[in-house]
Amino acid sequence: MSTDIQPFTLDIPQTQLDDLKNRLANTRWPEQETVSDWTQGAPLASVKRLCDYWLNHYDWRRCEKQLNGFGQFKTEIDGLEIHFLHIRSPHADALPMIMTHGWPGSVIEFMNVIGPLTNPTAHGGDAKDAFHLVIPSLPGFGFSGKPTGTGWGIHRTAKAWVELMARLGYDNFVAQGGDWGAGVTTAIGTINPPQCKAIHLNMPLVQPKPEDMADLTPAEQKALGDMQHYQDWESGYSKQQATRPQTLGYALVDSPVGQAAWIYEKFHGWTDNNGNPEDALSYDQMLDNIMLYWLTASGASSGRLYWESFKDMFTNPLDIAVGISIFPRELFRPSKRWSERVYKNLIHWNDVDKGGHFAAFEQPELFVNEVRTCFGKVR
Repeated sequence: MSTDIQPFTLDIPQTQLDDLKNRLANTRWPEQETVSDWTQGAPLASVKRLCDYWLNHYDWRRCEKQLNGFGQFKTEIDGLEIHFLHIRSPHADALPMIMTHGWPGSVIEFMNVIGPLTNPTAHGGDAKDAFHLVIPSLPGFGFSGKPTGTGWGIHRTAKAWVELMARLGYDNFVAQGGDWGAGVTTAIGTINPPQCKAIHLNMPLVQPKPEDMADLTPAEQKALGDMQHYQDWESGYSKQQATRPQTLGYALVDSPVGQAAWIYEKFHGWTDNNGNPEDALSYDQMLDNIMLYWLTASGASSGRLYWESFKDMFTNPLDIAVGISIFPRELFRPSKRWSERVYKNLIHWNDVDKGGHFAAFEQPELFVNEVRTCFGKVR
């Protein structure tokens, strides 16, 4: 692989898609859960419906064509092959922005915001809000390379993203991210390269201090209660991936149903829905994202980001300009006063009306408005 920018075209062999169908058709299912809700995990009937659609109705070639239509590329940075989308705006004065996904997401999360961000005039917006977009796949995720040694955590990834933007010829840019993308984007802020004008996060990495407990607001009490629920009932996946990603990987890489259920459960727990993941995302959207894990056999390699970076997730105070958007069903929702201690130059803060952990995926219009408003202050 060259350090040059190389065009990349997806063309998954039909044999690989046939193998997927065979595996789905020959699934050995577990027995039904002994409860009537999701408290033991993704229910058998729900997973069966998802996988029946995957087997009998889902069209990967549609997604493949969409990704190829945006423009995909690869380049080697620090010895690792990095896959990314690069979509230049038709507006010459557009602001370059690098956007980073998390787990269990992928570049698929951003599909419905690419058009409005790069070409706002075609979507009822103003040319002054245009962005050139760079959307990479995290190391070990999607069509990026899988590290063969340790060390590829959020800080090394952030350095690679700064290099990627320079290699693309951008002498100034902004950065956006949620979940692990927020970790990488925050790490860019820690580096604080002069060419990065600001960052925007939809999951700020801030913890309260002991003294905060004396005068909690109702919103802070709710946020802490939700965080405790997450620790008690939602965080098992995280502990497994942070300690034994290799062991988990054997099941996820071998079983498409296993990989699908592992991610589908999070679409239930982390989206702003009315009880079912399908309230927030369609089967096609969820399966497009799941396919980027299945086709690349990245169940173990994606999980290793937890092993590499889990202890580095929270951050020291930053001087860079920071914007924050809090979506109501986000996992971690620190208050503004907690955040101001860490983000010293907070240029944007908004509590959004709806949406969850996968902000761009679930609420593309609201997400676009947040990004435009935030970075409009540094253009």
